[in-house]
Amino acid sequence: MSDKNKTPPSESALPSLSRRGFLGATAITGAAGLAGAAGLGSAVMSRESWAAAVNEARNNAHVAPGELDEYYGFWSGGHSGEVRVLGIPSMRELMRIPVFNTDSASGWGITDESKRIMGESAKFKNGDSHHPHISMTDGRYDGKYLFINDKANTRVARIRLDIMKCDKMITVPNVQAIHGLRLQKVPYTKYVFANGEFIIPQPNDGTNLDVMSGERFTMFNAIDAEKMEMAFQVIVDGNLDNTDADYTGKYACATCYNSEGAVDLGGMMRAERDWAVVFNIPRIEAAIKAGKFTTIGDSKVPVVDGRKKGGKDSEFTRYIPVPKNPHGLNTSPDGKYFIANGKLSPTVSVIAIDKLDDLFADKIKDPRGVIVAEPELGLGPLHTTFDGRGFGYTTLFLDSQVVKWDIDAAIRAYNGEKVNYIKQKLDVQYQPGHNHASLTESRDADGKWLVVLCKFSKDRFLLTGPLHAENDQLIDISGDEMKLVHDGPTYAEPHDCILAHRSQIKPIKIWKRDDPYFADTVAIAKKDGIKLEEDNKIIRDGNKVRVYMTSLAPSFGVQEIRVKQGSEVTVTITNLDMIEDVTHGFCLVNHGVSMEISPQQTSSVTFTADKPGVHWYYCNWFCHALHMEMVGRLIVEPA
Repeated sequence: MSDKNKTPPSESALPSLSRRGFLGATAITGAAGLAGAAGLGSAVMSRESWAAAVNEARNNAHVAPGELDEYYGFWSGGHSGEVRVLGIPSMRELMRIPVFNTDSASGWGITDESKRIMGESAKFKNGDSHHPHISMTDGRYDGKYLFINDKANTRVARIRLDIMKCDKMITVPNVQAIHGLRLQKVPYTKYVFANGEFIIPQPNDGTNLDVMSGERFTMFNAIDAEKMEMAFQVIVDGNLDNTDADYTGKYACATCYNSEGAVDLGGMMRAERDWAVVFNIPRIEAAIKAGKFTTIGDSKVPVVDGRKKGGKDSEFTRYIPVPKNPHGLNTSPDGKYFIANGKLSPTVSVIAIDKLDDLFADKIKDPRGVIVAEPELGLGPLHTTFDGRGFGYTTLFLDSQVVKWDIDAAIRAYNGEKVNYIKQKLDVQYQPGHNHASLTESRDADGKWLVVLCKFSKDRFLLTGPLHAENDQLIDISGDEMKLVHDGPTYAEPHDCILAHRSQIKPIKIWKRDDPYFADTVAIAKKDGIKLEEDNKIIRDGNKVRVYMTSLAPSFGVQEIRVKQGSEVTVTITNLDMIEDVTHGFCLVNHGVSMEISPQQTSSVTFTADKPGVHWYYCNWFCHALHMEMVGRLIVEPA
């Protein structure tokens, strides 16, 4: 973006009907009313000084050809169902990791290995990935796993970051639509915390089709991160939205936007306050260990009741009233605060984590007694991220802005001191949802870069028809002022992202032959007496045909496969190449069969040979000067 296209803050603070319409007027009214002119920070800079500062920030963001980015960014792929890997600050896309989708390039959703991982849910052809989060040890990213949720089909998946591939997937029982997802931070990621969003009849087996009658609820869910099995569920009141965990391992907190228990838009907005629900993890664990739990339907998952009944609190939860239809829930990197973002209120609610022991001990009678600040920031606050220097950065959806604010000053203002807590408001394009600063969910938040994921782009890019790209913007937050340095068009509502330093992620270059990712396939070959690194054989077992072959650029170990029509054929290929990046593929023409086999990997695919005739297969990943000649034939004899 050239400097001449950057509107200086002194001008962007004015209403602009041509650019943002009434939203511009809303933004400046809120900023002036809440903070005064000084609160706008960069608005007092001259055009020249602002342009110089932005140029410097852009130079810092430039990654020259041949140079490496400092950070890995992991983006949810939104409605595509995948995870995308970007380099930061270049914003270059490095890789796409298929998870809740079918991917013909890698064969995800096609290969036997991927279908085993997806399990019964492989039948779903769609996904809606939302919140990617990296496993932690002692509150720091350990680079072992990345977890991602699928709101569309109520799933949670795990990605091994050494190979950048999904290795486990679970469908969460008894709930519908996993939305908020965060991880236990200390002492390590024992649990993946995942929110069931929608209230459903319980049991939801068709015996009660009226959502407004009978037993109905959703649940907070904990998944064992290593086993990828359900650990426990907690029944709650209302719809759960986003969640996060503290730095002691004791508490998790989630926002609830439907305390009314309604099923219509108007009903969900009646109450002026909804809740932030705090979960006491040790109490839940103790109850389950003592056998004080129930189960639902055919599920064996331990369930405890965290609802507030007859005005009496559950031992497992506390409901903190916060305004209104709260959305994002974020933990400050110093471990002091949960921050619930108001969405339909101009405020965020700052919850002191060190007060929660007293709240659960009933020493604090009014649950709002744990709120230490409720600053007014602007219209539509959705998510807050942090720089590790005491500042929060909150997206304002309706104002199309990011606001930088001082957490300590907001607490002092809440206590009556006349102090300005808003430091700067920066226009973003347009309607931001999630934002994420570098290392912000860990103890190591370093305050260098901020990514803002905007839901709309409108005039920022070349037109691509009625379906527009969305806009991920990179902002330099290393200094006193936020500086926008990059616009990045993106597809299908990526929703959220997470940034880790490159030293924390350690991918391998070549597969290890004993990798558990394809251990099941190796076990099948062993039963057939096959040495995958050596043998090129066809085994016939009735109408089942198992083909074992090696690949070594530029040839397959088996160039002709002859079967009867109707045979179930499994092709297992082991790539013998040792040079990184010499990936092979197997694509069978007119059969919908395609997969990737990287160096030293074994991969397999099963299909029915239902078409008589000669069918070519070829390597579809360019591997050699004679790549085009790397082919073979499937000959299907008529039944």
